Amino acid sequence: MLSRYTMYRRRPADAGPLPNGIRQDTRYRTSHILRPSEAIVETYLADPSDAAWRTFQREYLALLEKRFREDRTPFDELADLAAGNDVFLGCNCPTQKNPIPGRCHTYLALGFMKKKYPTLGVVIPATTPED
Repeated sequence: MLSRYTMYRRRPADAGPLPNGIRQDTRYRTSHILRPSEAIVETYLADPSDAAWRTFQREYLALLEKRFREDRTPFDELADLAAGNDVFLGCNCPTQKNPIPGRCHTYLALGFMKKKYPTLGVVIPATTPED
């Protein structure tokens, strides 16, 4: 199973427990295959508007497609890992700069993986209409 969780610098008491399974940091500062580029993150966070989110979505999904075309092995490895384990993609969202929970690259990454690996159990957490 593949899903997401929120990472905290200082985990608040009301955040609930960490998920049981393999947790992977997918923020732009990592080398994870699903990380966004720093440039698209910084551009979006400079103006987290609806238009900027649409641009982020387009650019991030294009980046994933490019990586997948160039070398799908890391994607296959992640799918294989998640086929036999609970794997959670981590990011800090929501944050003060990006307060809408569903506007996180991890939701887009989960959708991407579900599309590329239709038999993989992908759990995309529910969001509210504002997300």
